[in-house]
Amino acid sequence: MNLDVVIQYSRQAVRIAVIGLFATVLTACAGSGWFGPPKLKEEPIVPAASLYQGALDDMDRQYYQTAIKKLEQLERQHPRDPLAEKGKLMQVYANYRGGKLEEAILSADRFLALYPRSSETAYVLWLKGTAYFAQIKDITRDQQLSRDAIDTYTLLINNYPQSEHAKDAKDKLLVAYDQLAGKEMSVGRYYQGNGQYAAAINRFREVVEKWQTSTHIEEALYRLTETYLILGLTSEATSAAAVLGHNYSSSVWYQRAFELLGKQGLAPNLNSGSWLAAHRS
Repeated sequence: MNLDVVIQYSRQAVRIAVIGLFATVLTACAGSGWFGPPKLKEEPIVPAASLYQGALDDMDRQYYQTAIKKLEQLERQHPRDPLAEKGKLMQVYANYRGGKLEEAILSADRFLALYPRSSETAYVLWLKGTAYFAQIKDITRDQQLSRDAIDTYTLLINNYPQSEHAKDAKDKLLVAYDQLAGKEMSVGRYYQGNGQYAAAINRFREVVEKWQTSTHIEEALYRLTETYLILGLTSEATSAAAVLGHNYSSSVWYQRAFELLGKQGLAPNLNSGSWLAAHRS
């Protein structure tokens, strides 16, 4: 046979052998997950009752994150099981107790959307409101969380007034109101200190008109007395002091208002035409 032909056949044989070897390697790599996504390991199916009870046991031991994982598995594997509703309820609770407050709020919203007529609605609203409440910041910060807590607690109280959670919601509402009033007072004092008296009055007036149950009401009436005097609005100043004295006669703020008016030869006197007349209890 011609030497050139032998060499050509040899080269073809080598190429075929190399291609075959490469194909074998690719097949092996693909099977081992070197190329392409690895095969997902199938999640073993666990009975709904076992997952739910396991989550309860974890919560008893305060293992909230492992409890949440079991409850999520219950939701994935048994979405139509009678325990699914309880599982979603427990997700709200476990997130709340585990300190995952944003997740608790989201879980609560999801539960309320899926089960609007649930017998546990009042409890879920309480958990949601309390998750907001637990995040409330000091009065120098934005108070949106206070507003969210107020909205949620108000919904609970209005729709489920006989609920065991309504009383606690009412107590927490007072604190949330106090936060909003405190924020208004902080801003009002800032405006007053910077000579922006009209803006300051608007803030103090809002406390008097909207947050009458807050601990800041007495100071708000005093600051109104003080600021109205600075502007020369003596009728409004004496009216603010009169309301303060009538409602909080033993208050230190009233004593200060009384003395402040006295320095200008004035005394507390309610003008019936003043907006303050409506706030004399």
